[in-house]
Amino acid sequence: MALLAQQIPRWLNSIKLSSFLTAMQLRKCFPRAGKTLLPGFFAQPQLSSDDCFLRSGFKTYWTSSVWNSSQSTNSSSQEIKCAQNTLLPSVNEPSQKIPSFDSELSLEGLDDLPPLSPLQPISEEEAVQIIADPALPPSSFTLRDYVDHSETLKKLVLLGVDLSKIEKHPDAANLLLRLDFEKDIKQILLFLKDLGIEDNQLGTFLTKNYAIFSEDLENLKTRVAYLLSKNFSKVDIAQMVRNAPFLLSFSVERLDNRLGFFQKELELSVKKTRDLVIRLPRLLTGSLEPVKENMKVYRLELGFKHNEIQHMITKIPKMLTASKRKVTETFDYVHNVMCIPHHIIVKFPQVFNSRLFKVKERHLFLAYLGRAQYDPGKPNYISLDKLVSVPDEIFCEEMAKASVQDFEKFLKTL
Repeated sequence: MALLAQQIPRWLNSIKLSSFLTAMQLRKCFPRAGKTLLPGFFAQPQLSSDDCFLRSGFKTYWTSSVWNSSQSTNSSSQEIKCAQNTLLPSVNEPSQKIPSFDSELSLEGLDDLPPLSPLQPISEEEAVQIIADPALPPSSFTLRDYVDHSETLKKLVLLGVDLSKIEKHPDAANLLLRLDFEKDIKQILLFLKDLGIEDNQLGTFLTKNYAIFSEDLENLKTRVAYLLSKNFSKVDIAQMVRNAPFLLSFSVERLDNRLGFFQKELELSVKKTRDLVIRLPRLLTGSLEPVKENMKVYRLELGFKHNEIQHMITKIPKMLTASKRKVTETFDYVHNVMCIPHHIIVKFPQVFNSRLFKVKERHLFLAYLGRAQYDPGKPNYISLDKLVSVPDEIFCEEMAKASVQDFEKFLKTL
C-alpha cells in the first residue's frame, strides 16, 4: 500500500503530461493564424517513452499497481523490478494503437476541433512574424497619407505635380484618388504631349488644371480642332494652353462667344483679335467684368478715344485686366505730375504695365538734375518707354548722365 500511495501522484502527473504533449503536437501540426509555413513543411508527431507509457492504457497501470501491492513478502528491489515489468504492455494483450495523421486523424475529424481563439496568447516569436499593413485613413487633410497606397499619386508626383496645392481642394483630391493611371490619366498625358506640352511643363500644367482628367478626350480634341479652324497654329495653341491651363476646359461654344466679344467690343479685325488672345490667352478664360470696367475707365474717366484704346491694348493686352486703382493712379501721376499729354501716353502705353514707385523715383531724379523732358519735339527728351523699362545702370548713364551711386544717394533723401 505504501508503494501504491507513492505511484498515484506519479500517475496523475503522467496524465497531465500526456494532455500537454497531445496539445503541443496538434499545435505543431496546425499553426496559428497569421503564421505561414514553408512549402513542403510537415510536422510528423514523435512519441517519447513517457508518451508510449501513457498510451498503454489506464487498465494496465491499475492492474500492475494492485498486483504490486499484494506482493508484500518480496524484497523491495524485486517489487520495483516486478512493477516495472508489469507497466509494459502484455504480449498476449494487444497494445493501444497510436493515432497518426495519415490514418485516424482525417480532415473530417479536424472539423470537430474547436477553433483557435483570437484572444489566445501567443509567444514572442510568433508575434514577431506577424506583419500588419498600416491602416489607410478614412479621411485626411493631406494627400501625403495616400501616396504610398496609390500608384496614381506616385506617378503624378514623379511628373512634378504639387499635391500640396491640389489637396486644398477636397473635390480635386477625391477625384485623383478615384482615377486609374493607365485608364484615365495616361491618354490625357499623351494628348498634351502631342499638343506641344513638354515633359518638364506637365507638372506645372496639371497642378493648375487637375480637372482636365475629368474631361472627355474627344471633347478636348474637338476644342483643339475648333481653334485650328480659326487659323490658330498648333504652336499658338500650345503657347496659349501653357499660359492659360484652363483653356481646354472651356466648351467650343464658350470659346466662340469670347472671341466674338473681343472682336465686337474692341472693334478689332479677325487677325488683331487672334493676336490679342495669343499674347494674353487669359482673356478667353477669365472674367469679362474687369475688361468691361477698364474699357469704361479708359474712355470716360481718363479721356482716351476709342482708336487710342485700340492702339494701347493691342500693344499691352494686360491693360484690359489691370487693376482699376493701379490704372487710375498711374495715369494721374504721369499726366498731371509729369505733364505728359494723352497722345504721348498712347505712343508709350508700357507705363501702365510698370511699377508706379519706379516711375516716381526716376522722374524725381531727372527733375532734380533738370533733365525731366518727355516731349519728343524738344532736344534731349526722355523716352517714356525707356524710362520704365531699362535697368538703373543704363538709366543713369544715358538719361540722367550721372552715376548709380549718385542715384542711390538721392533715393535716400526721399
